[in-house]
Amino acid sequence: MAMNASTDKIRDHFERWYSALRRYHGIPAKGTLAGALVVLNRLKTKCELNIEAHTAKGKSQIVGASGAAVRKILVEFNETRPLLVEGGRTNRGLRGDIASLLAALKKAELCKELPQNRVRAIEQMQAFLVKQIQDIHARSRIEIDFDPSSTSQQFVKTVLSAAHELGKHGPVSEYLVGAKLQLRFPMHTIENKISSAADQPRGRSGDFQIGDTVFHVTVAPGPLVYEKCRTNISNGLRVYLLVPEVTAVGAKQNADQIAEGKIAVISIEAFVSQNIDELGQFDSKLEKHEIARLLFLYNQRVDQVEHDKSLLIKIPAVLDNS
Repeated sequence: MAMNASTDKIRDHFERWYSALRRYHGIPAKGTLAGALVVLNRLKTKCELNIEAHTAKGKSQIVGASGAAVRKILVEFNETRPLLVEGGRTNRGLRGDIASLLAALKKAELCKELPQNRVRAIEQMQAFLVKQIQDIHARSRIEIDFDPSSTSQQFVKTVLSAAHELGKHGPVSEYLVGAKLQLRFPMHTIENKISSAADQPRGRSGDFQIGDTVFHVTVAPGPLVYEKCRTNISNGLRVYLLVPEVTAVGAKQNADQIAEGKIAVISIEAFVSQNIDELGQFDSKLEKHEIARLLFLYNQRVDQVEHDKSLLIKIPAVLDNS
């Protein structure tokens, strides 16, 4: 972060603050980056370094740290990709992180700078944060191999295996199922939500719903998902429980204990691949094209809502031209 000599102290205190932030998978919380961008923006016009001046009425949220506000700032720095859906409002540690930022800037005597110098210093701090956000977007994608002699189901299994090695098989499974439903039912609106969002707080019956059928996607079926299935059935819905192939037999046994014959338990691998074969008319060249479409939709859905861009899949070159 390059600054002129008169603002070296500001740079030093700011970078110390940034270096001290807690890391998650090697990066600070996205909510903290978003909230800092918004608060810094406000300091351009009113240099108030008391945390209370930036705290919402409930004392736990930062004023103005919405997704729309963050996007507006990012666009000013020529960054059009979304950071996260809710800006910085839902990050529990955000208030403390912003309080420490303001304390650092107070020590740096930011407010004693001439207005034009203060704005310049703030813009350079924001540029630094935007660069960190761009680095998040640039994180390595999931790499997979494509063997044209393998079945579509084996290909999906390969994708999930690669994701499992990176500890990302949960969200990858959900986005894959969403992409498959969008591919198969283009006339329906298939909801796209960040994979970590819970069902119940948003009044949702499951991960996806088409007509009167609800779909639950989980890599570790436990009591909670079975209870959701029971509730779905009580509400007159039909239920699909999609799980990894290795857990399908056990999940089916558990589902039958909850509501025998009323919960369709299918492996994620089989569910996703079935329509690839059908849409490809069981022709290897056409199936290859459908796999490419599936991965394109998957990446599109991830990029629309997910702040962890390392969930994106690097499409093999042999498919990229399909």
